[in-house]
Amino acid sequence: MKNQQKAYIFALITVLLWSTMSTAFKLTLGFMRFDILLLWAVLFALVSVGILLFIQGKFSLIFKVTRSQFWLSALLGFLNPFAYYLVLFKAYEMLQAQEAGVLNYTWPVVLVILSAIFLKQKISLLSMSAVLISFTGLLIISTQGNVFDLKFQNPLGVFLAVGSAFIWASYWIINMNDKREGTSKIFLNLIFGVFYILIYVLVFSEISIPSFKGIIGAIYIGTFEMGITFVLWLMALNYSVTTAKVSNLIFLSPFIALFFIRFFVGEKILPTTVFGLILIIAGILLQQAKHIRKWSSKTHKSI
Repeated sequence: MKNQQKAYIFALITVLLWSTMSTAFKLTLGFMRFDILLLWAVLFALVSVGILLFIQGKFSLIFKVTRSQFWLSALLGFLNPFAYYLVLFKAYEMLQAQEAGVLNYTWPVVLVILSAIFLKQKISLLSMSAVLISFTGLLIISTQGNVFDLKFQNPLGVFLAVGSAFIWASYWIINMNDKREGTSKIFLNLIFGVFYILIYVLVFSEISIPSFKGIIGAIYIGTFEMGITFVLWLMALNYSVTTAKVSNLIFLSPFIALFFIRFFVGEKILPTTVFGLILIIAGILLQQAKHIRKWSSKTHKSI
């Protein structure tokens, strides 16, 4: 049943939680390595989603997957949470939170490029202009304004932050055709994610128990970034009359995130970060202009 008021409530809660994540990542990485953070966060995400799955009475669904769905979850779990967060956490370890967070937010732009390459979708002049605008914003942030000199403050960190956007966009493209129930699908993906990160840590690092503050951070990130928040967002989409009514609320997230970063992490927010973010959002909105016009037209006719 559609209920727009409930849709807005779930969407705003989700946006608010996502807005705190850059701060949570940066603060928690002060207590442990990026790979150890991922290991503990994924474990807590698995627990939180498992409890939610049990409460919803859907736990039996994880035993009803087909062989093809099982292997699809193996692939999706490798992309997210394993590869995506491993790369993203390392980027946060190397960059300021404001830089890593905003650069990672370029994934909708990357999605356009990957869709053209792998889905053979044509890129219109409007889409190309949108990509160029967002790419300009990316350059401004990563060079801190030294665009013409192409002087990157931390080239590897920038590469990882943008690389995480490519991983997320790839995950999104593959996930779009997976019609399984959302919570059970996320749970199975997380099981594979735990398996992958455990192997990574055993090979390249060593398992360690973080400090109390580190554990609290991992619980928060695992529960709200990797687990329950995705379910809340799916609920917002299901309750909403149209996807457009709630999806554009996501654009509030990076701006609210800068507020949290300033007051909890203590970073001075650079003018180049704000200007670059505005360009990135402008490019994304321009890319969506066609869909927004369609939705506006339908709404106008219904009135």
